[in-house]
Amino acid sequence: MMKVVPMLAAGSLILAACADKTPKEEALVYPETKKVDQVDEYFGVLVEDPYRWLENDTAADTKAWVEAQNKVTFGYLDKIAFRPAIKSRLEALWNYEKYSAPFVEGKYTYFYKNDGLQNQFVLYRQAEGGEAEVFLDPNTFSAGGTTSLAGINFTKDGSLCAYQLSEGGSDWRKVVVMDAESKAILEDTLIDVKFSGISWKGKEGFYYSSYDKPKEGSELSGKTQNHKLYFHKLGTPQAQDVLVFGGDKQPRRYIGGYVTEDEKFLVISAANATYGNELYVQDLSKSNSKIVTLVSGFDNEHDVLHHENGTFFIQTNLDAPNRRIVTAPAAKATPDNWTTLIAETENPLNAGSAGEYLFCSYLKDAVSMIQQYDFQGQLVRNIELPGLGTAAGFGAKRTDTELYYTFTSYIYPPTIFKLDLAAGKSELYKQSGVQFDPAQFESKQVFYTSKDGTKVPMIITHKKGLKLDGTNPTLLYGYGGFNVSLTPSFSTSNIVLMENGGIFAVANIRGGGEYGDAWHNAGTQRQKQNVFDDFIAAAEYLVAEKYTSSARLAIAGGSNGGLLVGACMTQRPELFKVAFPAVGVLDMLRYHKFTAGAGWAYDYGTADDSKEMFEYLRAYSPVHNVKVGTSYPATMITTADHDDRVVPAHSYKFAAALQAGHAGTAPVVIRIDTKAGHGAGKPTSMIIDEQTDKWAFMFHNMGLEIKY
Repeated sequence: MMKVVPMLAAGSLILAACADKTPKEEALVYPETKKVDQVDEYFGVLVEDPYRWLENDTAADTKAWVEAQNKVTFGYLDKIAFRPAIKSRLEALWNYEKYSAPFVEGKYTYFYKNDGLQNQFVLYRQAEGGEAEVFLDPNTFSAGGTTSLAGINFTKDGSLCAYQLSEGGSDWRKVVVMDAESKAILEDTLIDVKFSGISWKGKEGFYYSSYDKPKEGSELSGKTQNHKLYFHKLGTPQAQDVLVFGGDKQPRRYIGGYVTEDEKFLVISAANATYGNELYVQDLSKSNSKIVTLVSGFDNEHDVLHHENGTFFIQTNLDAPNRRIVTAPAAKATPDNWTTLIAETENPLNAGSAGEYLFCSYLKDAVSMIQQYDFQGQLVRNIELPGLGTAAGFGAKRTDTELYYTFTSYIYPPTIFKLDLAAGKSELYKQSGVQFDPAQFESKQVFYTSKDGTKVPMIITHKKGLKLDGTNPTLLYGYGGFNVSLTPSFSTSNIVLMENGGIFAVANIRGGGEYGDAWHNAGTQRQKQNVFDDFIAAAEYLVAEKYTSSARLAIAGGSNGGLLVGACMTQRPELFKVAFPAVGVLDMLRYHKFTAGAGWAYDYGTADDSKEMFEYLRAYSPVHNVKVGTSYPATMITTADHDDRVVPAHSYKFAAALQAGHAGTAPVVIRIDTKAGHGAGKPTSMIIDEQTDKWAFMFHNMGLEIKY
């Protein structure tokens, strides 16, 4: 029997072992998934793809399949007796006021706030000495909060704004232009905007980016290829918007344009993959000036941080894998004229500017370290943080004298601090109101050894006094790709796990950016297996050190992390009890055929590159490595019908293959959200429902029961 664990709030909670083994249940009867005679040839090798028809997301038979799968999934979940209690607990935990860091536009201070269980955060504003008022309430945009506010940008004086809307979680956006003072809508809504910022050129208009709508496939899954940067002049139809860069003459998959704060230059970043970019500038102070190339090629990454008196401040990893800051005269800012201002260190850098300073955010063993520099490159001070965790928000306007940043860790709820830029002093601005006592928990970093001898960090978080006897329910989370670093962050949902004696572990595996470009590249293309080996080694460490056992170990990850879970559970099915591949890239032979997937090739390579790359991808592609007659972990695949980042066909095909090949009685189900996308903008009610189902599925399949 497991111990009784006290609740953090009033009441009591029991986590009791129904048995040390999963409850004996009859195998689920899954919907029959038809197979088609589809065979593709890769370099003389024939590969069957019997579930190709599920790629057609708008077809009637696909929709019927989705409905049938959800019926089985929710029928199974409905029978878990303690599922309603988990939902009630999560709703209670979520029900507190949440704030964003404030920001100033014109004469108003703006901030986002959620009263507790509102589906979307509301944007408020407040004049000095006045009362806060609602500026935009996305909860009024749609029933159920499925339309979200996906970004807002103001003119320099704050008098005009343009905000983006995402419907059902889609990456395709609408843009609404508004008079910020009167809140009057100024013109027709722009449509079909994707992967875009908004950057104003005075009050004349703004720059934005998009693709042509796909000619083949559906709007949500069709391939998008050539990004375009447009200028929209206020008061004119969108059809008259001027193409500034990109399109067929300058084919690039990702293009972004932004105006420097002093409004003197347009900076354009262009890329063909998720790593590496070209850099261009246009002098806006001269009419009809040409766009000038600063950096060509895609071998490195560069970003103009700031322009000051004819000098560009640029962050780059050219000759500096962990990144450095250079300066260059704006008139001739090519690399041969760069001067190092802040040199590369052993820690990866991500910099920003605020007031008269540059702020260098470094990662040291996956936690934040912040240093403040002046524009001459002299260190002003180290910013003292509350502890080991993640600090974000070190950017502000040139005229600002203070900034607001957020600090969090796995046991430190997000807290907003105000920093006096000149004095360097931080003061508490807004503390989290979540029902959580950090003093009852601990979070520590360990280093374990992967298959090839590489030392990998992992942060393990749990209630203090936990016994290492191999019985603790544990969720191991990872990502491992695209130079993304998993830094400590607080999760309200994880309280349910930890207050029930569970462990939350995050492995900072290769493929991420925790140790710079070398760490990232060690998990790309034909080194991708390192990522899976690192994650498997993390699981083995947790078992060997008796944090948990295979019977109490779950793994989770989303997007590229969904690939991670899919690959690990097919390579080592006996190691895990439960698996949660979420919105995953799971068909590695065809991922580049949909939306902007071809841009992921820097990390993955494609099956069209070479026979060697094809064979490498096929060797770990989850859809292609389900072995008939194998007993797989209890698996709940999650996706959404409006996911146009990683199309749901990945999850559909993986679910079909697992259900057909799985030999055990553990459930293999797929949970498909409707009117939702890859994750951004998902309403609170949907998040709580999904988290409820995750914990219910995990605890039930570990043979444990929660009683609140």
